[in-house]
Amino acid sequence: MDYKVLEDLYYTKEHIWVKIELDVATIGITDYGQHQLGDVVFVDLPELNREVESGEVIASVESVKAVSEIYSPLTGKIISINEDLSNDPSVINSDPYGDGWICDIQLKDPQEIEDLMTADDYRAYLEELEAEEEEI
Repeated sequence: MDYKVLEDLYYTKEHIWVKIELDVATIGITDYGQHQLGDVVFVDLPELNREVESGEVIASVESVKAVSEIYSPLTGKIISINEDLSNDPSVINSDPYGDGWICDIQLKDPQEIEDLMTADDYRAYLEELEAEEEEI
């Protein structure tokens, strides 16, 4: 199955996308990630102004299938959250790369961006996952 992967974003193996503008990273769940979750019914948003470390759990998303934790892809401070998800969490399914964004993080160390996957890296990673699923 083909999933939408946008060229100008970075990605993590936990299916988080990252958009970098100057020293701010906007993050959300990838198209593949939201497909795996199924219908999102609740989002426990990150805490505003919280200092976070890369790899730290900052939020959770509840779907009809399960509850999934959202890990911060970068170190920094959460400077804005998408309050609209409280009222309509399904936006993560309908518009994962747009209105379904989760939060903005003020970067502490922009060098960490180098640890993220490019669009090509992420596509290759998804192909590996799909190949593994076919073997099962």
